[in-house]
Amino acid sequence: MISRFAAAAALAVALTANTPALAEDLPYAAGSVRPDTDPFYSPPPDLASYRDGQLVDHREVGVDLGIPVRAWQLSFRTNDSRDRPELGVTTVLVPTAPWSGPGRRPVVSEQLPEDSTGTRCAPSYTLVNRTVQSAEPLTQMLAKGWIVAVPDHEGPKSGFLTGPRTAHTILDGIRAVGGFEPAGVGPDAVWGLDGYSGGGAATAWAAQLQPTYAPELSFAGAAIGGVPADLTALTARFDGSIFSGYNFGILVAFDREYPEAGIGDLLDERGHSAIAAAGDACVTDLLLNFAFRRLDDYDLGTGLLQSPQFAQVLRDNSPGATAPAMPIFNYHADTDEIVPVDQADQLMARWRAGGTTIETVRDPLGEHGLEALRRAPDAQAFLADRMAAADR
Repeated sequence: MISRFAAAAALAVALTANTPALAEDLPYAAGSVRPDTDPFYSPPPDLASYRDGQLVDHREVGVDLGIPVRAWQLSFRTNDSRDRPELGVTTVLVPTAPWSGPGRRPVVSEQLPEDSTGTRCAPSYTLVNRTVQSAEPLTQMLAKGWIVAVPDHEGPKSGFLTGPRTAHTILDGIRAVGGFEPAGVGPDAVWGLDGYSGGGAATAWAAQLQPTYAPELSFAGAAIGGVPADLTALTARFDGSIFSGYNFGILVAFDREYPEAGIGDLLDERGHSAIAAAGDACVTDLLLNFAFRRLDDYDLGTGLLQSPQFAQVLRDNSPGATAPAMPIFNYHADTDEIVPVDQADQLMARWRAGGTTIETVRDPLGEHGLEALRRAPDAQAFLADRMAAADR
């Protein structure tokens, strides 16, 4: 999620700087075609016969982040929120410089804040086409010589804040990287997880589900910042505000992920038009086109935010039901203008009660976007210390 100040700037540049170039404007290179029309993203007919995390395909791609790397896109079998087979994609970035540090080269899964409803906003596409946002953690970790995997954690349906399926994609992406020999990681690697804001929610879910979904994987810890933890509280907060575009992203994503909930049945004609208009949007598009709108203006008079089915999927996709086994570094600004700190505090309290070891940092003054930059070095130091300890 982007800040109030960044949101204002985004409204001005949304149609230029943050809109990915069309495939026809690019030379045809691997990864330069939108995922919706790129055969690499199409699942094989027998996907259900693959193991979770089993590699389906791979290709080397060009990624320019100012640091020499080799980069591959990997596709693999994963599962949606109902454990139905789905094709996942992750991008693994390996610095070309030899590792000169002690022990094994650190490896981290970095969950970028996609916050989108269209696959043209997925990291695998934006990394190749130089339109990726919030890439600072990637460049910092790559500069340290770390290997970094960047999953398309929203998946083929662009499931913004859909928790369980997001966790499945992250964990199965890690399985796929471990089985991809050219990356040099191996299946017994000790991983770190990192994510902020929308990427923090994805990271929280992966940490929470890892003991049951991928118990064979080893993790040193997870760094989670600015986390949207209580979707019920957040949708109420966003409604009618400058950030109400996030609610329309949530509405689109949950209608796709949970068709059986009948969310679309609660909408009037204007609501269905809004879903269609928001159905292929990056974060700046959502903020530009849906600022200051209220969801109840698009329903059949039933009160969408109060409807039992919408309330249920919001609860089902808010982390906190079980506690992670890995240690957590959690940071947040007390004055965060988008994601309130109290709902993050409540999540940490539930996890601590479940036995999770948590290191918490709260900054008395700060803004959502700037907090990510301020605390990224601390998050990486936490992961470096834990990965080094696991190597001893």
